[in-house]
Amino acid sequence: MEHRAFVAQIMGLPISVHVRGPQARGLDVESAVQRVFSRLRWVDEVFSTWKPASPISRLRRGEVELADLSGPVREVAALCAEAEQLTEGTFSAWLPQRPDGVVPSAPRLFDPTGLVKGWGVERAAQVLRELPRHTFCINAGGDLVAGHGPDVDPGLAEQPWRIGLENPADRTQILQTVELATGALATSGTAARGSHLLDPRTGLPSTRRGSVTVVGTDLTWVDVWATAVFVGDTSTRALAEADPRVHQVIDLRAR
Repeated sequence: MEHRAFVAQIMGLPISVHVRGPQARGLDVESAVQRVFSRLRWVDEVFSTWKPASPISRLRRGEVELADLSGPVREVAALCAEAEQLTEGTFSAWLPQRPDGVVPSAPRLFDPTGLVKGWGVERAAQVLRELPRHTFCINAGGDLVAGHGPDVDPGLAEQPWRIGLENPADRTQILQTVELATGALATSGTAARGSHLLDPRTGLPSTRRGSVTVVGTDLTWVDVWATAVFVGDTSTRALAEADPRVHQVIDLRAR
């Protein structure tokens, strides 16, 4: 069975697409993958907090109101509000203007970064779900979506992608392997980027070490829950495990 991999640098990180199927090296597959990348570039243009002309940057500067922006931006804002409610505040897209928590009374800035990557990849994956007879896996900086298109051979559809989970204390080691044929996986932690995750309840960076990986049906939500569980406590993990979109929580935080 043919297997082809594609890679593009989008959102400041490498995004890879792997495709298996009888015509994995054909033009139809290549065209579909380029549409995936195109959709993700659009997500970056709209939701980037670094690009001055993006709608999110303009919103953060107070030049426009949320109601003035496009449907997808309002959809993401609504999902962020839902995520904050579901996680009981351990995930939030409304963050202090300064990451050290100083001036807590200042207006909070809207930063959907923690949700929009999973949301964007999940939406872009729909292109490959419509590609007949092939399976796929999209890897966006360690957050993954896997699935298949119509008319795929059952044996191929059941063939999983094997994902190694790094030891957050030693990134040269693989601690565990997860097999994923259809669904999503996301990891949050400090091993790769240090203390970059804010605890919305304090406005301060989380000082925890390690990682949390969540496996489920929808990358938007497993990504949200991975972040929430990492900065949260046992009650947050219980909330995640009660969500029907979550199948497994792998907690590798340092004790």
